[in-house]
Amino acid sequence: MAQNLEALSAKFRFVEKALADTYGRVTWQRHLPPVDELVATILSQATSDTNRDKGYLALKERFPEWDAAMNAPAEEVVQAIRPAGLANQKGPRIQEALRFIYDQRGALELDFLADIPLPLAKAWLTRINGVGPKTAAILLLFTFNRPAFPVDTHVHRIMRRLGLIGQNVSADKAHDILESLGDPEGYYSFHLNLIRHGREVCTSRTPRCADCPLRRVCDHFQIQVAGQSPSLESGVA
Repeated sequence: MAQNLEALSAKFRFVEKALADTYGRVTWQRHLPPVDELVATILSQATSDTNRDKGYLALKERFPEWDAAMNAPAEEVVQAIRPAGLANQKGPRIQEALRFIYDQRGALELDFLADIPLPLAKAWLTRINGVGPKTAAILLLFTFNRPAFPVDTHVHRIMRRLGLIGQNVSADKAHDILESLGDPEGYYSFHLNLIRHGREVCTSRTPRCADCPLRRVCDHFQIQVAGQSPSLESGVA
């Protein structure tokens, strides 16, 4: 098992470097203040970035302060975020998250997450209804540059095709596995490059394997396209 993990870690580093060589390295910068990032990430669930942004901007226009959104009638929040999709689910979820933060902290702030141990920060966030490992990791990485590795649909698909995780590993479980393989300082750039690669090359239905800089270490390419055995054992289960 140790040899397999060592090989997978080397593969992880190769993929990170190959994508950095292809797309460049992205320097970390804070995206939004912590509570804003949490709300925006909830809005992003099961929708496009464009619709998320429309819903977020409409919500901020209607409720410039988060305490107003927290205390507003539920229907007003739902109507404000309608452009983001699934508003009937996301509206109550956002208000519940804001109330949880206020009840736990006495204020609508999350700055304390920058200083507590990472496992405790993840555990605290995932106590919020509707906040899973991906949302927690996005908040911690994008807002505080903490070494969390978000696994969205693009990252999950690519990592399974590469063989860095097993085919039956869920996206939630993949977070801890992938964080054990790489260099935390590269997570931000690597995460964004994986999303770009998933949108432009390693797409869901018809991946452009011939144009992929990862094909020589990709289990999917070697098995499905080249008709060869993969170069590594199967990914971590």
